[in-house]
Amino acid sequence: MDAVQLRQMQAPIKERYKTDPKAALITLKAKGSTDGEGIACKVETGRAIAMAGLHPGTGGSGLELCSGDMLLEALVACAGVTLKSVATAIEVPLTTGNVYAEGDLDFRGTLGIDKEAPVGFAEIRLRFEVDTDAPQDKLDLLLKLTERYCVVYQTIKNGPKVSVSMQRM
Repeated sequence: MDAVQLRQMQAPIKERYKTDPKAALITLKAKGSTDGEGIACKVETGRAIAMAGLHPGTGGSGLELCSGDMLLEALVACAGVTLKSVATAIEVPLTTGNVYAEGDLDFRGTLGIDKEAPVGFAEIRLRFEVDTDAPQDKLDLLLKLTERYCVVYQTIKNGPKVSVSMQRM
C-alpha cells in the first residue's frame, strides 16, 4: 500500500468522523474467565483463547501467558502498525523494521513482600530499528508521529481514567 491508497482508504472514514464525531467513539472490549484448573484466566482474543497465568517470577509454570508480557506485546503490535501506517503516509520507505518493548518489574510489590515496592511496571522502554534510506529529519518525524498516534503508547503514557467494580453472577 502506498500513501495515495492509504489516503483513499481512510478518506471516507475521516470524513464521517468529521461530520459525525460521535461515530468515532468506539468501545473495545475484552473478556476473560477464571473457570478451570490452576491460577489462570482464559482470555477470548477474537481469534483464539489465550491462557494467562502467573509469571514464573511469582510462582507460575511458564506455560501460560504472562499479562505483563501481553501488555508489552500489545504495545509492540500497536507501535509497529502505527509505524508502518505513518511511514506509508509520509512516504518513508521501510525495507524492514523491528519494534522492541522492555519493562522493569519488581515482583516484591505484587507478591506483597514490600509495601514500598511498586506494583506494576516502573519503566517501559520502546525501541524501533528501521532499515531505510530516508534522511534523519524524516526519521525524526516518523518517530514523533508514531508516538503521537500509537493508541497503546499514549494510553500507557497518559494513564486514562480507570474504574473497577464487582458484582455477583
